[in-house]
Amino acid sequence: MTMPKTAVGFAHGKIIWMGEHAVVYGEPALALPFPAATVQATVTETAGPVTIDCLFYTGLLEEAPETLKNIRCAVEAACLAADLPLQHFDVTIVSTIPAERGMGSSAAVAAAVIRSLYHFAGKELSDDQLLRLINVAEVIAHGNPSGLDALMTSSNAPVYYKKNQPFEPFPLTLKGYLIVADTGEMGQTKEAVGDIAAQLKQNESEIRPKIQQLGKLAGTARELIQKNKLEEVGAVMTEAHRLLADLTVSNEKLDQLVEKALES
Repeated sequence: MTMPKTAVGFAHGKIIWMGEHAVVYGEPALALPFPAATVQATVTETAGPVTIDCLFYTGLLEEAPETLKNIRCAVEAACLAADLPLQHFDVTIVSTIPAERGMGSSAAVAAAVIRSLYHFAGKELSDDQLLRLINVAEVIAHGNPSGLDALMTSSNAPVYYKKNQPFEPFPLTLKGYLIVADTGEMGQTKEAVGDIAAQLKQNESEIRPKIQQLGKLAGTARELIQKNKLEEVGAVMTEAHRLLADLTVSNEKLDQLVEKALES
């Protein structure tokens, strides 16, 4: 008996350490790959139309709910680019990245799916092509993606980044621990980005300086990280969180987690 043809693609989560939201407006950000949380996409040869199997849906790709439109776009774009017929396979997605937490879940799923489909097609996939295809899905998921999620979920080096400028990898020499805490609440990156855009439109004189300050803090943090100034990095992170709270992209549980961390 012939075993069905299969191919696997992997990706991981990401943390935007400093500069989140401000990066959309041309300010710098620091981002880290987060390999502790992963996605595996497995493509299996079948007969008939494309099906998908993931935590949120199992069934025909063309009937997937609107919330999975970005995955559908990733599959369609990858098949078109890899010259792979959009039929006769199933995509199974297993992820340990909490969805809608700002950890790059949508980009990581897209990266893993795209890699698995290229492997299935027997085609080479360059880094540039991968980022381009992830971005197709990220535009659907987030509207105006910065590009950081796509890069961090598919690569292994921390970067300093400004939109429309080259990524600048930097050495992570800070001798400390980054603790990632989860409130257990889902958020919508697209809605949060849109909320800040609306605030900026209504009151630019108040909101723009806060966005610019977030960018300055990201630059300061990079310098402190490279000098191994652990406590100073923490102080900068605290200041950044308070600015984000002022911009209404925090919530009560996040604020409580920050306060508990400071008390410790």
